[in-house]
Amino acid sequence: MPILEVEHIRKYFEHTEVLKDISFSLEKGQVVSIIGSSGSGKTTLLRCLNFLERPDQGVIRVNGETLFDAKDPKTQQESEIRKKRLHFGMVFQSFHLFPQYTALQNVMLAKELLAKEESGYKANKREIQVQIETQAKELLDQMGLADRMGNYPHQLSGGQCQRVAIARALALQPDILCFDEPTSALDPELTGEVLKVMKELARQNTTMVIVTHEMAFAKDVANHIIFMDDGHVLEEGTPVQVFEHPKEERTKQFLARFTQG
Repeated sequence: MPILEVEHIRKYFEHTEVLKDISFSLEKGQVVSIIGSSGSGKTTLLRCLNFLERPDQGVIRVNGETLFDAKDPKTQQESEIRKKRLHFGMVFQSFHLFPQYTALQNVMLAKELLAKEESGYKANKREIQVQIETQAKELLDQMGLADRMGNYPHQLSGGQCQRVAIARALALQPDILCFDEPTSALDPELTGEVLKVMKELARQNTTMVIVTHEMAFAKDVANHIIFMDDGHVLEEGTPVQVFEHPKEERTKQFLARFTQG
C-alpha cells in the first residue's frame, strides 16, 4: 500500500485553476522530486498536502486513511485538520523560524504545545520536557548544529537556519517530509550544506516530497520525478526516464535550460 495517495486534486484561486487534476502516489522510503517552471503549481500542491491550502476537488490518503475528500465534509472539519497536518513535516523556502526562540527552542516548540494538550502533562511535566529536549538536541546534533543550539536565528547563517527548520520538521516524526525549494534563498556554499543533510535523510529511507530547482540533486537522490507545467503533471518517471529520455517537448525545453553552456 502506498504511504501517500493523491487523486484528482484541483485547486482554484478565484477563477484561475492552479492545480488541474493532479494524481500521484508515494511509497514508504521513496523520494519524489517535483520540478517545473515557476508558476507551474508545485508549491500550491505541497500546501494542499499539508492543508495550508484546501483543495477544491480530489482525495488525499496517508497509509490508507482518507485525510481529505472534497466530497466528504467530515474530512474538512477545522478541528481535524490540525491533527492531519501531523502526517506531514514541512520545510519552507524561507525557514519560518521564530526569531524570539533559540534553535533548540524552535525544534522543541511544536512537541511542547502538543504535550500540553495531553491529560497527563501536568503530572509528568518535568519528565516530558526532558524527553522533548533530549530528542531536539539529538536532531540538532544530526544536523551538525550541536554547538549552535543556544543561538537565535539572527545569529545563524541561512544554511544553519534551514537545518534547524529540517530538525523542527522531523521532531514530530511525520510520515512524509515535504520541502518547498529549501535551497532557493541560499548561496551555493550554504546550498551544499542543506543538500548534504537531505541526501543523508534519503539514505536513511526518509519518505520525502521535494520541490526543487536543483536538477543534479533531483536526478541523484530521487526515486521518482514529477514534471509540472501549467498546473498539470505533464510527465513523470524515474530520473533516467525524465532527465535522459523525456517524452514531452515542454519537459525537453525546461531541462535544456540546465544543460546549455
